[in-house]
Amino acid sequence: MSAGPDFVLRPWEMSDLPLIREAAQDPYIPLITTVPSRYSDRAAEEFVRRQWDRAATGAGYPFAIVRSRDRRPVGAIGLWLRDLPEGRASIGYWMVPYGRGQGVTRAALRTVTGWALRDLGIPRLQLFTEPWNTASARIAVDVGYRHEGLLRGWQQVGDERRDMAVYGLLNSDGPVDGRAVASN
Repeated sequence: MSAGPDFVLRPWEMSDLPLIREAAQDPYIPLITTVPSRYSDRAAEEFVRRQWDRAATGAGYPFAIVRSRDRRPVGAIGLWLRDLPEGRASIGYWMVPYGRGQGVTRAALRTVTGWALRDLGIPRLQLFTEPWNTASARIAVDVGYRHEGLLRGWQQVGDERRDMAVYGLLNSDGPVDGRAVASN
């Protein structure tokens, strides 16, 4: 799936182990994801297999975010369907340092959001960030998500429960990336 002229979203591959190694070294990514906190090839391969299982079982759609020009993976984004019976899905994303500040996350979020709302017809998308993560919040708002509030003690992060800001976007909210969201 194209995320603009410079990036593509694709299923995870075993060739993505260097990306997982980089993410495992980040002080935050392993705390909020299933990226292994201690890298080993085996742990990274298990991470990739989990992504495949999530797609195969219908739990969600995990994508590696890859630069088009050199095919280098720079991050991840996933659409998680656990709450789909209630008419909502969640989106989560992370980017390693060499992928940050290039508009990659914004392009990936815009792409997955439009696809989920337009093509999959999901009524509500939501994402969660820690209140201090202003870069992630700015990206969500830029794509059209609305800040809806603070969920106190919402998520276990490392050794503590932390507050999360919740952002939501309804299929009926209007266009994403200049295109109609809902199809009539």
